[in-house]
Amino acid sequence: MDEIRVQQMVRGDGGLSFTIVWPDGSVDEEADSFLRMYEGSGTQRTYAFTLVDHLRWRVREGLVTERVTVSRATVYRVLERARSASTDTPDDAAP
Repeated sequence: MDEIRVQQMVRGDGGLSFTIVWPDGSVDEEADSFLRMYEGSGTQRTYAFTLVDHLRWRVREGLVTERVTVSRATVYRVLERARSASTDTPDDAAP
């Protein structure tokens, strides 16, 4: 695996948890500490995939958390929404 990714794990109680793993197999501790607040919820999975997209963007931009400004993050989110909207299929589209 040559890319940062979301890793699904089975907890001791049989439930699922999600974290973010770097290509070398190490857990992104900052993201993991945030995701632990949502342990065992569907929200955790959603946040994990959103965070992995954000971390991939940071890597492309050469940024670390301390250097991400609100304006840069806002531009990123706007571009992501536009990209997502361009790939969405309208509800009334023919199959």
